[in-house]
Amino acid sequence: MQALVLDTNVVLDLLVFRDPKAIPIEQALAAGVVRWIATAAMRDELARVLTYPQLVARLVTVGTTAAEVLGEFDAGAQLVENAQRAPVTGADPDDQAFIDQALRPRAVLLSKDAAVLALARRLASAQVTVAATFPAASPSAA
Repeated sequence: MQALVLDTNVVLDLLVFRDPKAIPIEQALAAGVVRWIATAAMRDELARVLTYPQLVARLVTVGTTAAEVLGEFDAGAQLVENAQRAPVTGADPDDQAFIDQALRPRAVLLSKDAAVLALARRLASAQVTVAATFPAASPSAA
């Protein structure tokens, strides 16, 4: 089963904004074609981001709470131990945990972060796919 590592912005698209571009992720997870892996640090980052004023306002608008979003995270993500530091490093230390996790299981790393996306070629040499969106047509080939 293919592992997915979702950066925080992708998680927000999936669980808060309900972005139509995240529907293929939701469908693949529900079908059991992929598994979403995350660490406690990734969950902590999401919890922190959910306290940002613009996100607090959005949560009110969509009729949910940070606790409910974190509950969805807990239900959907498989928590794993932190991976060892990858030989590929990003410029932003906050991105490194996502990069490290993607290398361990040779996962698909979904990110909207330009700095992470810029590492796609280097990560491809380690058999890691980095993309901004999940391929809707063929989740099993991700």
